[in-house]
Amino acid sequence: MEIRNWIFALILCHAALVLTSCAVELARSPPTERISGSAGDVLEDDPVGRLKVFVYELPSKYNKKILQKDQRCLNHMFAAEIYMHRFLLSSPVRTLNPAEADWFYTPVYTTCDLTPNGLPLPFKSPRMMRSAIQLISSNWPYWNRTEGADHFFVVPHDFGACFHYQEEKAIERGILTMLRRATLVQTFGQRNHVCLKEGSITVPPYAPPQKMQSHLIPERTPRAIFVYFRGLFYDVGNDPEGGYYARGARAAVWENFKDNPLFDISTEHPTTYYEDMQRAVFCLCPLGWAPWSPRLVEAVVFGCIPVIIADDIVLPFADAIPWEEIGVFVDEKDVPNLDTILTSIPPEVILRKQRLLANPSMKQAMLFPQPAQPGDAFHQVLNGLARKLPHDKSVYLAPGEKVLNWTAGPLGDLKPW
Repeated sequence: MEIRNWIFALILCHAALVLTSCAVELARSPPTERISGSAGDVLEDDPVGRLKVFVYELPSKYNKKILQKDQRCLNHMFAAEIYMHRFLLSSPVRTLNPAEADWFYTPVYTTCDLTPNGLPLPFKSPRMMRSAIQLISSNWPYWNRTEGADHFFVVPHDFGACFHYQEEKAIERGILTMLRRATLVQTFGQRNHVCLKEGSITVPPYAPPQKMQSHLIPERTPRAIFVYFRGLFYDVGNDPEGGYYARGARAAVWENFKDNPLFDISTEHPTTYYEDMQRAVFCLCPLGWAPWSPRLVEAVVFGCIPVIIADDIVLPFADAIPWEEIGVFVDEKDVPNLDTILTSIPPEVILRKQRLLANPSMKQAMLFPQPAQPGDAFHQVLNGLARKLPHDKSVYLAPGEKVLNWTAGPLGDLKPW
Protein backbone atom coordinates (compact mmCIF):
# COMPACT_ATOMS: atom_id res chain seq x y z
CA MET A 1 0.00 0.00 0.00
CA GLU A 2 2.88 2.40 0.83
CA ILE A 3 4.51 1.76 -2.55
CA ARG A 4 1.22 2.37 -4.32
CA ASN A 5 0.73 5.66 -2.48
CA TRP A 6 4.28 6.72 -3.30
CA ILE A 7 3.77 6.01 -7.00
CA PHE A 8 0.48 7.90 -6.95
CA ALA A 9 2.19 10.87 -5.28
CA LEU A 10 4.80 10.89 -8.06
CA ILE A 11 2.04 10.90 -10.67
CA LEU A 12 0.37 13.86 -8.96
CA CYS A 13 3.67 15.74 -8.84
CA HIS A 14 4.32 15.12 -12.52
CA ALA A 15 0.81 16.28 -13.41
CA ALA A 16 1.39 19.46 -11.38
CA LEU A 17 4.67 19.99 -13.28
CA VAL A 18 2.86 19.63 -16.60
CA LEU A 19 0.18 22.13 -15.58
CA THR A 20 2.81 24.61 -14.36
CA SER A 21 4.95 24.24 -17.49
CA CYS A 22 1.95 24.75 -19.75
CA ALA A 23 0.90 27.86 -17.86
CA VAL A 24 4.39 29.36 -18.08
CA GLU A 25 4.71 28.50 -21.78
CA LEU A 26 1.36 30.11 -22.55
CA ALA A 27 2.68 33.32 -21.11
CA ARG A 28 5.84 33.52 -23.22
CA SER A 29 5.67 31.47 -26.42
CA PRO A 30 4.00 31.92 -29.81
CA PRO A 31 0.52 30.40 -29.41
CA THR A 32 0.32 28.60 -32.74
CA GLU A 33 2.33 26.28 -34.96
CA ARG A 34 1.64 25.40 -38.58
CA ILE A 35 1.30 21.76 -39.55
CA SER A 36 4.44 20.95 -41.48
CA GLY A 37 4.68 19.02 -44.73
CA SER A 38 1.93 17.65 -46.94
CA ALA A 39 -0.69 17.44 -44.20
CA GLY A 40 -0.64 21.19 -43.68
CA ASP A 41 -0.81 21.81 -47.42
CA VAL A 42 -3.81 19.49 -47.78
CA LEU A 43 -5.60 21.14 -44.87
CA GLU A 44 -5.30 24.52 -46.59
CA ASP A 45 -6.28 23.34 -50.09
CA ASP A 46 -8.87 25.35 -51.99
CA PRO A 47 -11.27 23.08 -53.89
CA VAL A 48 -12.58 25.85 -56.16
CA GLY A 49 -11.49 25.21 -59.74
CA ARG A 50 -10.60 21.60 -59.01
CA LEU A 51 -14.05 20.03 -59.37
CA LYS A 52 -17.62 20.75 -60.42
CA VAL A 53 -20.70 19.38 -58.63
CA PHE A 54 -24.20 19.01 -60.04
CA VAL A 55 -26.96 19.14 -57.41
CA TYR A 56 -30.09 17.20 -58.32
CA GLU A 57 -33.30 19.15 -57.82
CA LEU A 58 -35.52 16.72 -55.96
CA PRO A 59 -39.13 17.22 -54.84
CA SER A 60 -39.17 18.96 -51.45
CA LYS A 61 -40.57 15.85 -49.74
CA TYR A 62 -37.01 14.48 -49.72
CA ASN A 63 -35.50 17.42 -47.87
CA LYS A 64 -37.17 20.80 -47.18
CA LYS A 65 -40.58 19.47 -46.14
CA ILE A 66 -38.96 16.97 -43.79
CA LEU A 67 -37.08 19.80 -42.10
CA GLN A 68 -40.23 21.90 -41.86
CA LYS A 69 -41.81 19.19 -39.71
CA ASP A 70 -38.99 19.27 -37.15
CA GLN A 71 -36.59 22.22 -36.88
CA ARG A 72 -34.55 20.33 -34.27
CA CYS A 73 -32.80 18.66 -37.19
CA LEU A 74 -30.83 21.88 -37.66
CA ASN A 75 -28.99 21.43 -34.37
CA HIS A 76 -28.45 17.72 -33.83
CA MET A 77 -25.09 16.04 -34.46
CA PHE A 78 -26.15 14.69 -37.86
CA ALA A 79 -27.20 18.06 -39.29
CA ALA A 80 -24.27 18.11 -41.73
CA GLU A 81 -26.54 16.59 -44.39
CA ILE A 82 -28.74 19.70 -44.28
CA TYR A 83 -25.95 22.25 -44.19
CA MET A 84 -23.99 20.48 -46.93
CA HIS A 85 -27.02 20.82 -49.19
CA ARG A 86 -27.39 24.52 -48.41
CA PHE A 87 -23.69 25.11 -48.93
CA LEU A 88 -23.59 23.42 -52.33
CA LEU A 89 -26.55 25.41 -53.66
CA SER A 90 -24.49 28.60 -53.50
CA SER A 91 -20.98 27.15 -53.78
CA PRO A 92 -18.72 28.22 -56.67
CA VAL A 93 -18.09 24.52 -57.38
CA ARG A 94 -21.74 24.03 -58.29
CA THR A 95 -22.54 23.65 -61.97
CA LEU A 96 -25.97 23.87 -63.56
CA ASN A 97 -24.69 21.90 -66.54
CA PRO A 98 -24.61 18.20 -65.59
CA ALA A 99 -22.62 17.37 -68.73
CA GLU A 100 -19.56 19.09 -67.23
CA ALA A 101 -19.98 17.77 -63.68
CA ASP A 102 -17.32 15.67 -61.96
CA TRP A 103 -19.66 14.68 -59.14
CA PHE A 104 -23.41 14.43 -58.64
CA TYR A 105 -25.10 15.10 -55.29
CA THR A 106 -28.54 13.89 -54.20
CA PRO A 107 -29.94 15.93 -51.26
CA VAL A 108 -31.88 13.48 -49.09
CA TYR A 109 -32.38 14.25 -45.37
CA THR A 110 -32.31 10.73 -43.95
CA THR A 111 -31.66 11.63 -40.28
CA CYS A 112 -34.50 14.11 -39.76
CA ASP A 113 -37.13 11.68 -38.45
CA LEU A 114 -36.65 12.32 -34.73
CA THR A 115 -38.00 10.80 -31.53
CA PRO A 116 -39.43 13.09 -28.80
CA ASN A 117 -35.94 12.95 -27.24
CA GLY A 118 -34.36 14.18 -30.46
CA LEU A 119 -32.76 10.91 -31.57
CA PRO A 120 -32.95 10.03 -35.29
CA LEU A 121 -34.97 7.01 -36.35
CA PRO A 122 -33.37 5.48 -39.45
CA PHE A 123 -36.09 2.94 -40.23
CA LYS A 124 -37.55 4.90 -43.18
CA SER A 125 -34.14 5.92 -44.50
CA PRO A 126 -33.52 2.93 -46.82
CA ARG A 127 -36.90 3.33 -48.56
CA MET A 128 -36.42 7.07 -48.79
CA MET A 129 -32.95 6.73 -50.32
CA ARG A 130 -34.10 4.00 -52.70
CA SER A 131 -36.97 6.21 -53.86
CA ALA A 132 -34.63 9.16 -54.48
CA ILE A 133 -32.21 7.02 -56.52
CA GLN A 134 -35.05 5.56 -58.56
CA LEU A 135 -36.14 9.14 -59.29
CA ILE A 136 -32.75 10.41 -60.46
CA SER A 137 -32.03 7.26 -62.47
CA SER A 138 -35.31 7.54 -64.36
CA ASN A 139 -35.20 11.31 -64.98
CA TRP A 140 -31.49 11.90 -65.68
CA PRO A 141 -29.01 9.69 -67.59
CA TYR A 142 -26.03 10.21 -65.29
CA TRP A 143 -26.69 7.60 -62.60
CA ASN A 144 -27.05 4.82 -65.15
CA ARG A 145 -23.64 5.51 -66.70
CA THR A 146 -21.87 4.42 -63.51
CA GLU A 147 -24.62 3.16 -61.16
CA GLY A 148 -23.56 5.87 -58.77
CA ALA A 149 -19.77 5.65 -58.96
CA ASP A 150 -19.54 9.39 -59.72
CA HIS A 151 -22.22 10.29 -57.15
CA PHE A 152 -21.79 11.13 -53.47
CA PHE A 153 -24.29 10.97 -50.62
CA VAL A 154 -24.19 12.43 -47.11
CA VAL A 155 -25.25 9.63 -44.72
CA PRO A 156 -24.37 10.76 -41.17
CA HIS A 157 -26.11 7.93 -39.28
CA ASP A 158 -24.51 6.02 -36.42
CA PHE A 159 -23.46 3.33 -38.90
CA GLY A 160 -23.66 5.34 -42.09
CA ALA A 161 -25.50 3.75 -45.00
CA CYS A 162 -26.21 0.57 -43.02
CA PHE A 163 -29.11 2.67 -41.68
CA HIS A 164 -29.50 1.26 -38.19
CA TYR A 165 -28.38 2.54 -34.78
CA GLN A 166 -27.70 -0.93 -33.32
CA GLU A 167 -24.42 -2.37 -34.53
CA GLU A 168 -25.61 -5.99 -34.77
CA LYS A 169 -28.58 -4.95 -36.92
CA ALA A 170 -26.44 -2.59 -38.97
CA ILE A 171 -23.93 -5.34 -39.76
CA GLU A 172 -26.77 -7.68 -40.70
CA ARG A 173 -28.20 -5.09 -43.10
CA GLY A 174 -24.92 -3.94 -44.59
CA ILE A 175 -24.58 -0.84 -46.74
CA LEU A 176 -27.71 -0.20 -48.80
CA THR A 177 -27.08 -2.07 -52.04
CA MET A 178 -27.85 0.91 -54.26
CA LEU A 179 -25.11 2.96 -52.58
CA ARG A 180 -22.30 0.44 -52.89
CA ARG A 181 -20.67 2.13 -55.88
CA ALA A 182 -21.19 5.69 -54.61
CA THR A 183 -18.87 7.75 -52.41
CA LEU A 184 -20.30 8.08 -48.91
CA VAL A 185 -19.75 11.12 -46.72
CA GLN A 186 -20.36 9.86 -43.20
CA THR A 187 -19.46 10.31 -39.55
CA PHE A 188 -18.99 6.58 -38.93
CA GLY A 189 -15.48 5.26 -39.38
CA GLN A 190 -14.07 1.96 -38.19
CA ARG A 191 -11.54 -0.05 -40.14
CA ASN A 192 -12.56 -3.48 -41.42
CA HIS A 193 -16.24 -2.84 -40.67
CA VAL A 194 -18.99 -3.75 -43.13
CA CYS A 195 -20.55 -0.31 -42.69
CA LEU A 196 -17.41 1.54 -43.81
CA LYS A 197 -17.00 1.46 -47.57
CA GLU A 198 -13.50 1.91 -48.95
CA GLY A 199 -13.15 5.43 -50.28
CA SER A 200 -15.71 6.94 -47.91
CA ILE A 201 -15.05 10.44 -46.59
CA THR A 202 -15.26 10.54 -42.80
CA VAL A 203 -16.43 13.89 -41.46
CA PRO A 204 -16.90 15.38 -37.99
CA PRO A 205 -20.38 15.55 -36.49
CA TYR A 206 -22.20 18.84 -36.56
CA ALA A 207 -21.56 21.04 -33.53
CA PRO A 208 -23.15 24.53 -33.55
CA PRO A 209 -20.22 26.91 -34.27
CA GLN A 210 -21.96 30.04 -32.99
CA LYS A 211 -22.73 28.38 -29.67
CA MET A 212 -19.10 27.41 -29.13
CA GLN A 213 -17.73 30.77 -30.23
CA SER A 214 -19.96 32.54 -27.72
CA HIS A 215 -18.16 30.69 -24.90
CA LEU A 216 -14.57 31.51 -25.83
CA ILE A 217 -12.35 32.68 -22.98
CA PRO A 218 -8.98 34.52 -23.22
CA GLU A 219 -6.43 32.35 -25.07
CA ARG A 220 -3.80 32.62 -22.34
CA THR A 221 -6.06 31.38 -19.55
CA PRO A 222 -4.02 28.77 -17.61
CA ARG A 223 -5.10 25.18 -18.10
CA ALA A 224 -5.57 24.15 -14.48
CA ILE A 225 -7.58 20.96 -15.15
CA PHE A 226 -5.47 17.93 -16.05
CA VAL A 227 -8.10 15.55 -17.51
CA TYR A 228 -11.69 16.54 -18.30
CA PHE A 229 -14.82 14.68 -19.41
CA ARG A 230 -18.55 15.18 -19.14
CA GLY A 231 -21.04 12.65 -20.46
CA LEU A 232 -22.72 9.29 -19.97
CA PHE A 233 -20.67 6.36 -18.78
CA TYR A 234 -23.47 3.79 -19.08
CA ASP A 235 -26.46 3.45 -21.39
CA VAL A 236 -28.70 2.40 -18.53
CA GLY A 237 -31.70 1.58 -20.71
CA ASN A 238 -29.98 -0.66 -23.26
CA ASP A 239 -26.67 -1.61 -21.68
CA PRO A 240 -26.57 -1.10 -17.89
CA GLU A 241 -23.34 -3.11 -17.50
CA GLY A 242 -21.47 -0.81 -19.88
CA GLY A 243 -20.00 -3.54 -22.05
CA TYR A 244 -21.56 -2.41 -25.32
CA TYR A 245 -21.91 1.35 -24.89
CA ALA A 246 -18.79 2.89 -26.44
CA ARG A 247 -17.47 -0.70 -26.33
CA GLY A 248 -17.03 -0.37 -22.58
CA ALA A 249 -14.51 2.48 -22.86
CA ARG A 250 -16.61 4.95 -20.91
CA ALA A 251 -17.52 2.48 -18.19
CA ALA A 252 -13.81 1.65 -17.76
CA VAL A 253 -12.95 5.34 -17.39
CA TRP A 254 -15.53 5.77 -14.65
CA GLU A 255 -14.67 2.62 -12.73
CA ASN A 256 -10.96 3.36 -12.72
CA PHE A 257 -10.84 7.13 -12.23
CA LYS A 258 -14.03 8.37 -10.56
CA ASP A 259 -12.05 9.04 -7.35
CA ASN A 260 -8.78 10.14 -8.97
CA PRO A 261 -8.03 13.85 -8.31
CA LEU A 262 -6.31 14.15 -11.70
CA PHE A 263 -9.58 13.35 -13.46
CA ASP A 264 -12.43 15.87 -13.54
CA ILE A 265 -15.12 13.51 -14.83
CA SER A 266 -18.85 13.44 -14.24
CA THR A 267 -22.21 12.76 -15.82
CA GLU A 268 -23.33 16.28 -14.94
CA HIS A 269 -23.21 18.85 -17.73
CA PRO A 270 -22.51 22.25 -16.11
CA THR A 271 -23.25 25.64 -17.66
CA THR A 272 -19.47 26.21 -17.71
CA TYR A 273 -18.84 23.09 -19.83
CA TYR A 274 -17.23 24.90 -22.76
CA GLU A 275 -15.21 27.17 -20.49
CA ASP A 276 -13.97 24.18 -18.49
CA MET A 277 -12.72 22.48 -21.65
CA GLN A 278 -10.59 25.55 -22.35
CA ARG A 279 -9.05 25.19 -18.89
CA ALA A 280 -8.14 21.51 -19.39
CA VAL A 281 -4.93 20.00 -20.73
CA PHE A 282 -6.52 16.72 -21.86
CA CYS A 283 -10.12 16.04 -22.90
CA LEU A 284 -11.23 12.43 -22.95
CA CYS A 285 -12.86 11.17 -26.14
CA PRO A 286 -13.89 7.59 -25.27
CA LEU A 287 -15.49 7.00 -28.64
CA GLY A 288 -15.50 3.20 -28.66
CA TRP A 289 -16.31 2.80 -32.34
CA ALA A 290 -17.60 6.06 -33.80
CA PRO A 291 -15.94 9.44 -34.38
CA TRP A 292 -19.26 11.24 -34.36
CA SER A 293 -19.10 12.37 -30.74
CA PRO A 294 -19.20 16.19 -30.62
CA ARG A 295 -16.57 16.01 -27.87
CA LEU A 296 -13.92 15.42 -30.51
CA VAL A 297 -14.96 18.62 -32.31
CA GLU A 298 -15.16 20.57 -29.06
CA ALA A 299 -11.72 19.43 -27.92
CA VAL A 300 -10.06 20.58 -31.15
CA VAL A 301 -11.93 23.89 -31.26
CA PHE A 302 -11.04 24.66 -27.64
CA GLY A 303 -7.44 23.51 -27.87
CA CYS A 304 -7.84 20.66 -25.38
CA ILE A 305 -5.67 17.70 -26.38
CA PRO A 306 -8.09 14.92 -27.40
CA VAL A 307 -7.42 11.58 -25.73
CA ILE A 308 -8.88 9.20 -28.28
CA ILE A 309 -9.98 5.84 -26.88
CA ALA A 310 -11.21 3.86 -29.88
CA ASP A 311 -9.48 0.91 -31.51
CA ASP A 312 -9.32 0.87 -35.35
CA ILE A 313 -11.06 4.21 -35.65
CA VAL A 314 -11.02 6.31 -38.82
CA LEU A 315 -11.04 9.95 -37.76
CA PRO A 316 -12.50 12.91 -39.69
CA PHE A 317 -10.43 14.11 -42.65
CA ALA A 318 -7.59 11.81 -41.64
CA ASP A 319 -5.57 12.65 -44.76
CA ALA A 320 -5.61 16.35 -43.85
CA ILE A 321 -5.65 16.50 -40.04
CA PRO A 322 -2.55 14.97 -38.39
CA TRP A 323 -4.36 13.33 -35.51
CA GLU A 324 -1.24 11.55 -34.25
CA GLU A 325 0.44 14.92 -33.75
CA ILE A 326 -2.41 16.74 -32.03
CA GLY A 327 -3.99 13.92 -30.01
CA VAL A 328 -3.16 11.01 -27.74
CA PHE A 329 -4.32 7.53 -28.72
CA VAL A 330 -5.02 4.98 -25.99
CA ASP A 331 -6.00 1.37 -26.70
CA GLU A 332 -9.27 0.35 -25.12
CA LYS A 333 -7.53 -2.36 -23.11
CA ASP A 334 -5.16 0.24 -21.64
CA VAL A 335 -7.81 2.50 -20.12
CA PRO A 336 -6.92 1.36 -16.55
CA ASN A 337 -3.46 2.87 -17.12
CA LEU A 338 -4.70 6.23 -18.37
CA ASP A 339 -3.23 8.18 -15.45
CA THR A 340 0.25 6.73 -16.00
CA ILE A 341 0.04 7.16 -19.77
CA LEU A 342 -0.95 10.81 -19.62
CA THR A 343 1.43 11.84 -16.87
CA SER A 344 4.35 10.21 -18.67
CA ILE A 345 4.00 12.53 -21.69
CA PRO A 346 6.84 15.10 -21.55
CA PRO A 347 5.71 18.73 -21.10
CA GLU A 348 7.43 19.78 -24.34
CA VAL A 349 5.33 17.23 -26.27
CA ILE A 350 2.16 18.53 -24.66
CA LEU A 351 3.08 22.11 -25.46
CA ARG A 352 3.69 21.32 -29.13
CA LYS A 353 0.30 19.61 -29.40
CA GLN A 354 -1.28 22.70 -27.87
CA ARG A 355 0.46 25.00 -30.36
CA LEU A 356 -0.73 22.85 -33.25
CA LEU A 357 -4.28 22.83 -31.88
CA ALA A 358 -4.13 26.62 -31.65
CA ASN A 359 -3.72 26.82 -35.43
CA PRO A 360 -6.96 28.37 -36.77
CA SER A 361 -6.96 26.04 -39.80
CA MET A 362 -7.19 23.05 -37.46
CA LYS A 363 -10.28 24.40 -35.74
CA GLN A 364 -11.88 25.56 -38.97
CA ALA A 365 -11.68 22.10 -40.55
CA MET A 366 -13.90 20.65 -37.81
CA LEU A 367 -16.79 23.08 -38.21
CA PHE A 368 -19.74 23.61 -40.55
CA PRO A 369 -20.24 27.38 -40.16
CA GLN A 370 -22.99 29.44 -41.78
CA PRO A 371 -21.97 31.15 -43.94
CA ALA A 372 -19.15 28.87 -45.02
CA GLN A 373 -15.55 29.97 -44.49
CA PRO A 374 -12.32 29.01 -46.28
CA GLY A 375 -10.88 25.72 -45.05
CA ASP A 376 -13.97 24.67 -43.10
CA ALA A 377 -15.52 21.19 -43.07
CA PHE A 378 -17.53 21.92 -46.23
CA HIS A 379 -14.32 22.67 -48.08
CA GLN A 380 -12.57 19.62 -46.63
CA VAL A 381 -15.36 17.42 -48.06
CA LEU A 382 -14.88 19.01 -51.47
CA ASN A 383 -11.11 18.62 -51.16
CA GLY A 384 -11.65 14.92 -50.45
CA LEU A 385 -13.82 14.61 -53.56
CA ALA A 386 -11.29 16.53 -55.67
CA ARG A 387 -8.50 14.16 -54.62
CA LYS A 388 -10.51 11.28 -56.09
CA LEU A 389 -10.45 12.82 -59.57
CA PRO A 390 -10.21 11.96 -62.35
CA HIS A 391 -12.58 9.01 -62.20
CA ASP A 392 -11.09 5.79 -63.46
CA LYS A 393 -12.49 4.69 -66.82
CA SER A 394 -13.53 1.40 -65.22
CA VAL A 395 -16.38 3.09 -63.32
CA TYR A 396 -18.27 3.72 -66.56
CA LEU A 397 -20.52 0.83 -67.57
CA ALA A 398 -21.16 -0.48 -71.04
CA PRO A 399 -24.65 0.23 -72.46
CA GLY A 400 -27.14 -2.08 -70.75
CA GLU A 401 -24.56 -3.30 -68.21
CA LYS A 402 -25.77 -3.68 -64.61
CA VAL A 403 -23.74 -4.29 -61.46
CA LEU A 404 -26.07 -3.54 -58.55
CA ASN A 405 -28.97 -5.76 -57.51
CA TRP A 406 -31.80 -3.34 -56.82
CA THR A 407 -33.95 -5.98 -55.14
CA ALA A 408 -31.32 -7.06 -52.60
CA GLY A 409 -31.83 -6.40 -48.91
CA PRO A 410 -34.70 -6.74 -46.43
CA LEU A 411 -38.18 -6.97 -47.95
CA GLY A 412 -39.27 -3.95 -45.94
CA ASP A 413 -36.83 -1.79 -47.90
CA LEU A 414 -38.65 -2.55 -51.13
CA LYS A 415 -41.91 -0.96 -50.04
CA PRO A 416 -42.72 2.38 -51.69
CA TRP A 417 -41.77 5.50 -49.76
